[in-house]
Amino acid sequence: MLANSFNGRAQTFVGDKQEIESILKNIKKFSSSYMNADYEAIARAYTPDAKILPPGADIIVGYAAIKKRWTLPEGIKILLHKVNPTEITIVNNIAYDLGYYNGKTQRKDGSVVEWKGKYLIVWKKVEGEWKIYADAWNDIND
Repeated sequence: MLANSFNGRAQTFVGDKQEIESILKNIKKFSSSYMNADYEAIARAYTPDAKILPPGADIIVGYAAIKKRWTLPEGIKILLHKVNPTEITIVNNIAYDLGYYNGKTQRKDGSVVEWKGKYLIVWKKVEGEWKIYADAWNDIND
């Protein structure tokens, strides 16, 4: 078990250190892909049978639907997307990861909005690589 602190929040990671590092790397890659509008890379971060549970919407299943959900309208840009896991636990080829996220979006009119929330992800190890199987999140309002 690894215990750390990130932005004043405790982090507890349970599982093989190398596997934890792989998941952390994939978390950073996801954020980078979102900020770079690489929707193909975002969709590939998920398993073929993945499900996302966005707030206020039905469960979205599968590669094409997930890619469509993450694709932003023309003129909108993600300036910051940061994920801060507070807990990652690996059991065999499944892991769960929960914590907080925050970011900034530039709107079509040039204005910038900041947002933050909490999330829960279930990871599956598929062909030696950790991919997202289930992804749920919602905003935190101050």
